[in-house]
Amino acid sequence: MTFITRRLALTAVAVAAFASVPALAAEKVNLGVSIPAATHSFMGGINYWANQAKKDLEKQYKDLKITIKTAANAPEQANQLQDLSTVTKINALVVFPFESAALTKPVAQVKAKGAYVTVVDRGLTDTSAQDAYVAGDNTAFGKIPAEYIAKKLNGKGNVVALRGIATTLDNERMDAFNAVLKNYPDIKLLDAKYANWNRDDAFKVTQDYLTRFKEIDAIWAADDDMAVGVLKAIEQAKRTDIKIVFGGAGAKGMVKTILDNKDPRIQADVSYSPKFIYDAIKLTAEARLKGEKLPATTIIPSVLITKDNAKDFYHPDSPF
Repeated sequence: MTFITRRLALTAVAVAAFASVPALAAEKVNLGVSIPAATHSFMGGINYWANQAKKDLEKQYKDLKITIKTAANAPEQANQLQDLSTVTKINALVVFPFESAALTKPVAQVKAKGAYVTVVDRGLTDTSAQDAYVAGDNTAFGKIPAEYIAKKLNGKGNVVALRGIATTLDNERMDAFNAVLKNYPDIKLLDAKYANWNRDDAFKVTQDYLTRFKEIDAIWAADDDMAVGVLKAIEQAKRTDIKIVFGGAGAKGMVKTILDNKDPRIQADVSYSPKFIYDAIKLTAEARLKGEKLPATTIIPSVLITKDNAKDFYHPDSPF
């Protein structure tokens, strides 16, 4: 055997041996999830869907570990982020900030240590602290109810609105609602007050509306929890003039009301499900497992919920 032939033979053996060695696995993804505690029903839904994502995705991907932390306030969330970074040693983070300003620096510190960061719903004050942003469509959340109400009232009537908390998110919704109503000069928006996405506050605001306005055709509650307070106030006042109560976010009780045709005033809703935390976790985990990045912004569509598609939005096991 010549030297060259022997060299080629040895090379062939080496190649064959190398080929038999399994390819090196991609880097394991150690994903931290930081969310507010379940202080009300929507956040209960956020917690439910986050844990559902952990259950489903860890079962599906052996190279994925998900650690979920819940915080009762912004300082606690900041501390938990530090622990996720230094103790759990996460290399990816999905965070639903308790507050935008207070959490911007803690999130930036996690990113500075090399973790890939996806921010959900409540944006940070400095977007350089994140790699990606995932949220619901707040413009559609305001536009869809306005279009529905205008159509059902045949372009004429009196409307009142309940707002959430004074935030950019709420401003987007209200601006979109108003933009639609500008096309209907015979629809009068009598008032729009903050009710803080709270049933009791919504009850009080609606009581005020019912006292001041003797004829109301539709109420945009802008949240399914607030819609519960609205309905209670209407019932207590024994008012029969209100034809439409439109909530928002697709709470299971409201979706079931639509499915069962229980209340003629509630025939539609708009989706803004807490399930978007599931989507954010799934998108982030699968992208990082592939070594890829998400688009800078991903908007989960908000759509009109009616009896025709309500079954697709009904999640009886969710707390929301």
